[in-house]
Amino acid sequence: MGLFIGLCYDIKEEYLQSGLSATDVMDFEDEETIIGLENTLCGLGHKVERIGNGRELTLRLAKGDRWDLIFNMAEGFKGRSREAQVPAVCELFAQPYTFSDPLTCALTLDKALTKRVVRDFGLPTAPFAMVSTPAEAAAVSLPMPLFLKPIAEGSSKGITGKSLVKERQDLVTVYQALQEEFNQPVLIETFLPGREIAVGIVGNGNQARVIGVMEIIFTEKAETAAYTALNKDEYIDRVSYRLLTDPEPLAAQARQLALDVYRCLGCLDASRIELRCDASGELQFLEVNPLSGLHPIRADLIIMARLAGIEYTELIGEIVESAWQRYKS
Repeated sequence: MGLFIGLCYDIKEEYLQSGLSATDVMDFEDEETIIGLENTLCGLGHKVERIGNGRELTLRLAKGDRWDLIFNMAEGFKGRSREAQVPAVCELFAQPYTFSDPLTCALTLDKALTKRVVRDFGLPTAPFAMVSTPAEAAAVSLPMPLFLKPIAEGSSKGITGKSLVKERQDLVTVYQALQEEFNQPVLIETFLPGREIAVGIVGNGNQARVIGVMEIIFTEKAETAAYTALNKDEYIDRVSYRLLTDPEPLAAQARQLALDVYRCLGCLDASRIELRCDASGELQFLEVNPLSGLHPIRADLIIMARLAGIEYTELIGEIVESAWQRYKS
């Protein structure tokens, strides 16, 4: 059955024209992604309408417009709970939508709160501290080296080669640079020197399934401390991707840890889970993206699906079906 689907998104070009910087809009989609998703949904037999950002959606809903389903890619522009804005508006107006609910979207944008919940569920994540002042940064007693990142950013914003701090005397300087640029607390965690893993999941509850466990391998041109914004932007030269499959032990471990994280955080329809190995080779949870990028070529979720033999159309169709089943039941 074809659905009437509204596309909700923040698009880079519009915000750049209003004077924002490339860093400001790093989380947002580009026109190529919107076109790819629009064409794919139409090819699946759905009627598609572009809505735009959360404000446009709110105005349309208040006017009485409705859709069978909102396909939500809107990251939101400002605020600690910006990724929760569109899901919250949809729930306010009883409008069905894809992906996670407001609570999960708000929680998972805050890296420290997410790690606390994951840790309380007994799942492994690196020791960490959240700091809001230079004095708090100086007082962090975690052993070196440490890794610093903004508490509530996506798309690796603020994660650079400078995020790895090896000497304690540099800790406050790196903290201050991040705090001044992003005007928010900073997460300081024990550096994980091992393998970098991304896991894609589709579905809900006991029906959720892993579509791929992908290792991100850094080339000699990469910033090897992390999957930084520069590595992602120049991924063709800086990284390569490899699908991990059985009988490699890390594949099964990553699948189980990612599913446990997905379920304990209440993720819906699809998400990407980031993991990394510690010095002893044990997997640790890093973060989760409940609104994973969907560029038809270069988005991590799409890359791992492609490596696993899942076409873009099939993946998008499964996401829509997952969301639609939630509202039919």
